[in-house]
Amino acid sequence: MTSRSYTNLLDLATGIIPTAGRGGKRLSRVMSVPGIVSEFDDDAANSVSSDVTSSVSQERVIVVANQLPLRARRRPDNAGWTFSWDEDALLLQLKDGLSDDMDVIYVGSLKVEVDPSEQDEVAQILLEKFKCVPAFLPDDIYNKFYHGFCKQHLWPLFHYMLPLSPSSAGRFDRSSWQAYVSANKIFADKVVEVINSDDDYVWIHDYHLMVLPNFLRRRYNKLKMGFFLHSPFPSSEIYRTLPVREEILRALLNSDLIGFHTFDYARHFLSCCSRMLGLDYQSKRGYIGLEYYGRMVGIKILPVGIHMVQIESVLRLADKEWRVNELLDQFKGKTVVLGVDDMDIFKGINLKILALEQLLIQYPKWRNKIVLVQIVNPARGKGRDIEELQAQILSDSKRINGNFGSAEYTPILLIDRPVPVYERIAYYTVAECVVVTAVRDGLNLTPYEYIVSREGSLENPKKSMIVVSEFIGCSPSLSGAVRVNPWNTEAVAEAINMAISMPEAEKQLRHEKHYRYVSTHNVAYWARSFMQDLERSCKDHQRRRCWEIGFGLQFRVVSLDPSFRKLSIDHIASAYRRSKGRAILLDYDGTVTPESSIDKRPSEEVIRILNKLSADPQNVVFIVSGRGKESLSSWFSPCEKLGIAAEHGYFLRWSKEKEWETSCDQSSDFAWMQMAEPVMRLYAEATDGSWIETKESAIVWHHQDADPDFGSCQAKELLDHLESVLANEPVAVKRGQHIVEVKPQGVSKGLVAEKLLSVMAEGNRQPDFVLCLGDDRSDEDMFEVISSGSPGASASGSFFNREVFACTVGQKPSKAKYYVDDTIEVIKMLEALAGG
Repeated sequence: MTSRSYTNLLDLATGIIPTAGRGGKRLSRVMSVPGIVSEFDDDAANSVSSDVTSSVSQERVIVVANQLPLRARRRPDNAGWTFSWDEDALLLQLKDGLSDDMDVIYVGSLKVEVDPSEQDEVAQILLEKFKCVPAFLPDDIYNKFYHGFCKQHLWPLFHYMLPLSPSSAGRFDRSSWQAYVSANKIFADKVVEVINSDDDYVWIHDYHLMVLPNFLRRRYNKLKMGFFLHSPFPSSEIYRTLPVREEILRALLNSDLIGFHTFDYARHFLSCCSRMLGLDYQSKRGYIGLEYYGRMVGIKILPVGIHMVQIESVLRLADKEWRVNELLDQFKGKTVVLGVDDMDIFKGINLKILALEQLLIQYPKWRNKIVLVQIVNPARGKGRDIEELQAQILSDSKRINGNFGSAEYTPILLIDRPVPVYERIAYYTVAECVVVTAVRDGLNLTPYEYIVSREGSLENPKKSMIVVSEFIGCSPSLSGAVRVNPWNTEAVAEAINMAISMPEAEKQLRHEKHYRYVSTHNVAYWARSFMQDLERSCKDHQRRRCWEIGFGLQFRVVSLDPSFRKLSIDHIASAYRRSKGRAILLDYDGTVTPESSIDKRPSEEVIRILNKLSADPQNVVFIVSGRGKESLSSWFSPCEKLGIAAEHGYFLRWSKEKEWETSCDQSSDFAWMQMAEPVMRLYAEATDGSWIETKESAIVWHHQDADPDFGSCQAKELLDHLESVLANEPVAVKRGQHIVEVKPQGVSKGLVAEKLLSVMAEGNRQPDFVLCLGDDRSDEDMFEVISSGSPGASASGSFFNREVFACTVGQKPSKAKYYVDDTIEVIKMLEALAGG
């Protein structure tokens, strides 16, 4: 069988997809007994409905991450491997939040290197005993993927560090990006080996696998898939420097639900989608979503919690109690301030040490009384930056200990080794305050662990104090903590002094508040909440119809109503020829002329086609536009028989020789414009790039050239302002695509369609062919009217003999039943009708 995997890495990253053959027997995708997991076949990979069945009916979630939640070590005789669960791994802990009947399969890489000759045996053992599917990455790909693109580019960038000089780490390297994409493809192939796409959920974790949703969505259009980012997401000003920014955004948007720790991270992601992809988010009943080609991608905001059961069990260990007593003796008469951080340039360890020095200078009373115990976990990455940081920390600690220490007193105690969980909990138990000075961090669970550890201490009343950087994910949830800017060492020193000097009753109240939050918002709560939202986001999957568009990392799925389909020119031309009376309504901008065109006047080809259609006595043809009547009259002056509806149907003219009339019985008093115009002028002056368009019946504020975020924010404010000012006026205030418009009540393109069909019916010219073409929200009113069957339908039900074609331009959610791809196809269709 020919594999569909990419044979050329450059093709993979650039989006050129080689053609693969088909063939082979379809094999079971999910195994219930140990054995070699079969490869997924091509027919199913290209299926829109993904209808391959499985004998496994149990609800499952496939959790995918860079590393499996396993510990691995060589057997003493070097003949194979011994594996065990890593109880500290978040991926394992999240099972507590899933239902008991939910089966969990893990896909990821191992933390150890396995020889290729052993990989099949190891994979078999892990699948059989742990329900884990290992992804083995070749060394060259792994180094460029993990140590290259992930740690040298994405990690610094997501923590606001730009490679401003050639010597800086993090300069974009195309080969590392290709390795990143290739590694994600390997993970996707492993998911495919075990997935039942109709029933299984897939939950992808963290920045290592941000293009994985692209590969899985390509294979299974209706896959139920969520993604959670455990690192910060940077502001658009930082993220936009990434050369592959759009590829990553589009890949992530192939998920059904995207999770973040804080609203700031989610807001930055939404801003990037707005500025780079032109997508606006919607908020409804507490849920945030992005509409992406007919799919509603949910945005989840919830920080991860800790595993309460694990920490509480460690608190009961005899080793912990023994270590606590030992530490109490060691630090007798001293106030312990604790830091627990990875050796990482973003953790701010050096800033914390300098803050303690500042504390000893500003508050001499703490000399010989306060000790900073800094636990430094081993670095996860490597490089010159880490080596320089280690040297700086050691140098600063030695200098401060030399200046303020003595034989009996050491102000800074560095623990630069792996610390067992029981010992870490012991340090939490004896610490008066925990200090976190990370300059950027996704979440940081250290304060949560500290709070629970202090609750389990023998001390009464229970109390804990936290000094926390305002730049980390857990900061918003710790409302009783002392928040600091870690770069301001004087402010951090003052915060530490305030925290440890605070009255005992205040410490107790803050601790109780924090413990209530941490104990209820644990890792089980987080996992359960995410899965509930994922289920809600996927509930309509089977009802929707899907189309694939785009290549490579520009791939996306268009999800539409089952009845929505492309309009065949042959089909509509045949119906046109059979009919006796026809009504044709055409939007202008974006329909018969391209939206991007600088010259908005109709082409000679458009004039010729419209003349031919409107000259047919069996036809009534209308241009229905939001533009003013003067420009439309001028542009279409060669079309004698063409009807024109201007300003969204407020003005109506049946042919060139007829007079303009108004389509509604509203008063011609437009005094409300004098109220609306000053308000709009205020916002136009305050919003660079915005402008006002004044029509005879309406006034419009445009902001398409303004900053996307600011323009959208101002549009919301203007809408509220105008609705308040014009509350007692006979007008409608509406927000459209980059506009806010005020117009008389009842005026819409739908009103034009109603009037046209009614007049034709009254004149015994009941149309048996109705065509309506449009491209934006204002045209939806026309689609609704002609599809409902009410206007002009006789008592005998002659409407049901009509051929009705409500057609939108572009594949997108619409009340229309048909679509065409672009204005070129619109012209081809009208040409075919005119020629018929």
